[in-house]
Amino acid sequence: MNAPDATEFRRGARAVLPLVPAIAGFGLVVGVAAGNAGFSLAQAIGLSVFVFAGASQLATVELVDAGAPLAVVVLTAVVINLRMMMYSASIAGYFDDVAERWRAGMAYLLTDQAYALSISHYGDDPPSDPRGYYLGVALPLWIVWQIATVAGLLAGASIPAKWGVTFAVPLVFLALLVPAMNDRPSTLAAVVGGGVAALGAGLPLNLGLLLGAVLGVAAALTLGGDEA
Repeated sequence: MNAPDATEFRRGARAVLPLVPAIAGFGLVVGVAAGNAGFSLAQAIGLSVFVFAGASQLATVELVDAGAPLAVVVLTAVVINLRMMMYSASIAGYFDDVAERWRAGMAYLLTDQAYALSISHYGDDPPSDPRGYYLGVALPLWIVWQIATVAGLLAGASIPAKWGVTFAVPLVFLALLVPAMNDRPSTLAAVVGGGVAALGAGLPLNLGLLLGAVLGVAAALTLGGDEA
């Protein structure tokens, strides 16, 4: 199969550019947290390369730092990343004609941002080679993420608090969440899940996050009406 369409790649790279500062800030936060939890540079890089999922990495680092059992760490990471299965099922139809080796690499690069921007761009009239746009979004995010997490680990506490990099974490997800709340089920899931997670923030081992995810999905399925 030919190389991805260069024009579409550049289009994707331009689309993701406004999100790069927030992603870099998020990566710094994860890197600092990993350093504070006692992760070595190799361990932090390994986590970023193999997991490559900000929310899961942050939750994993916090749970390891709190001495949580391995089962809780793994279960939390799995629950947080369950949405990737829905993303994959939703976007897979655009890549039916793409070779399996390309799809494997693209699956690894799947993130909230790559999914949301690509689906929005494709709409009802996707380009002839959807790989270009997708990779134009996903690859820069991967590079920025790896650099930022390493920088965060190495810089550690020397990053001034006045930079407010921790604000990047909710900012990244709010930028994706708000446009996605376009029907009753998604709004219910966001409001119930977010509300329960916030109220349960004091629960041990980050269980409030798990509870929020479960109840958010349950609310969308049971109260979302025919759209769910």
